[in-house]
Amino acid sequence: MKRIAVKIAYLGDGYSGSQVQPGTPTVEAEVLGNLQHVLKRTPEELNLRFSSRTDKGVNSLGNAIVFDTPLEDPDKLLKALNSVSDGIFYRSYCFVDGDFNVRHASRRLYRYTVPSEGMDPERTRECCRLFEGEHDFIRFCRPDGKDTVLTLDSVQCTFADEVIYLDFNGRYYLWNMIRRISAAIISVGRGRSELSDVREALDGADRTFGMARPDALTLMDVQYDWLTFTPADRTRFASRKEDGQFTHAIRSSFYDSL
Repeated sequence: MKRIAVKIAYLGDGYSGSQVQPGTPTVEAEVLGNLQHVLKRTPEELNLRFSSRTDKGVNSLGNAIVFDTPLEDPDKLLKALNSVSDGIFYRSYCFVDGDFNVRHASRRLYRYTVPSEGMDPERTRECCRLFEGEHDFIRFCRPDGKDTVLTLDSVQCTFADEVIYLDFNGRYYLWNMIRRISAAIISVGRGRSELSDVREALDGADRTFGMARPDALTLMDVQYDWLTFTPADRTRFASRKEDGQFTHAIRSSFYDSL
């Protein structure tokens, strides 16, 4: 048996989050089902682990998983997984040591997409900068017992046509943290809140800005500086990608015609 790390992508609207929940479709449940179908191994033998938890509705382009496999040809393995999967795209792979901990990433990159209408560029950028560095994010998370003091290496915004991309770079995050930060940035950018309100919340004042919608959040990548991932053969999920793009085009045409 070999231990292999794999980057996976998925749209979150078909799942009730990433972690297994009895009787509910989740990312982990589908991945485990795909692995058992292809490798004919029990969950205990597979020893599947996820790098990052994503909430219901949240998307991923590069979440990382790790599991044990008796199949030594990784190209064949990912081709088989992409052939049997409905909603998961198995994008790249890297063999790892048995003691590799998939949770211990160098950084995690998230992107939140915001409609640009009504957003003031300078206020938006200045608000993003407030969150960079070390802060106590107790007012920008759903506390679950973890230390709320952590560091965000960067929070950047890019204006592109009709949307704004908020890009977050950090080693780890708290529960609901990015969606709450994004809600604060949106509130400031649209003039509903002041920069001073955000500063006060970061200093511990009882301020809330709500929580932004989940489907606009994407886990872009989980990176490990000491690993090199090899891309999978994309022909095995090309038809699913084309179907998704066609569905998107139909929806865009419908809304454009209203």
